Amino acid sequence: MKLTILGCYAATPRTLTNPTSQVLEIKNHMFLIDCGEGTQVQLRKHKIKFSRINHIFISHLHGDHFFGLPGLVSTFRLLGRDKEMHIYGPKGIKEAVTLLLKLGDSWTNYQLYFHELTSAEKELIYEDEKVTVETIPLNHRVYTNGFLFKEKLGERKLNVDAVKYHEIDKAYFQNIKKGKDVVTEMGEIIANAELSFDPVKPRSYAFCSDTAFKPDIIAQIKEVDVLYHESTFLESEKHLAEKTKHATAKEAAEIAKKANAGTLILGHYSTRYKSISLFKEQAEEIFDNVLLADDGKCFEF
Repeated sequence: MKLTILGCYAATPRTLTNPTSQVLEIKNHMFLIDCGEGTQVQLRKHKIKFSRINHIFISHLHGDHFFGLPGLVSTFRLLGRDKEMHIYGPKGIKEAVTLLLKLGDSWTNYQLYFHELTSAEKELIYEDEKVTVETIPLNHRVYTNGFLFKEKLGERKLNVDAVKYHEIDKAYFQNIKKGKDVVTEMGEIIANAELSFDPVKPRSYAFCSDTAFKPDIIAQIKEVDVLYHESTFLESEKHLAEKTKHATAKEAAEIAKKANAGTLILGHYSTRYKSISLFKEQAEEIFDNVLLADDGKCFEF
């Protein structure tokens, strides 16, 4: 599981910082999460192939989280894309994007599917044989969702030495990977546990931005491997967090601790602060394993 931060600062783009956007690579999928201004420039800068992005998840319709989307959709067209694209986001996102395409007479030459979200409850919005994606209802000034990405349990791993020892034919390998025992021609039952190893533990990633402190998401993200949680303010500006429905670094850490998350990644920093290291210092007063997002930074888990 690899996470590339394209942008992680609040509000307006600056010469050295970008608004929210990130790429999650999980089980051979490449998911784009949010698409602030400058996203496609950041994709090029970090040599991420546009053609691998087939699913885009937009948390809410504030500009610093989706103003880069119409431009990216148009660029896909200019690059000659022919593969379909799926966009998941709040109701209204289809109107916002297609209006610009209409006014510019620049309809896509590929199928563009919008999956508009309205539910205030968590819901499964994507699933295939390897991954599921659920919404995480958040508390912001407009309708907002986070997203929970979860790997499915994979196949068991073949114990090559045991298979050779028992002289198991290759024809049985796929059934062994599926957890089945093997019955030899002599009628002997060889237990699957002897012929295979447990699959790798599925990993999970929760994206939670933008939101006020919202403890009721803890049950849904319990035991998550990696939690990205917004931390717009430090404690000295907690009154602004409450007013604008954002969170502080300490509040993000409290969510991570109560959810028993493996790792907390902080982001969506207000640009009023001189150093983002202050966010890590405050969060570590509550939760130990804290990392700082920053533009261009990659995390591998």
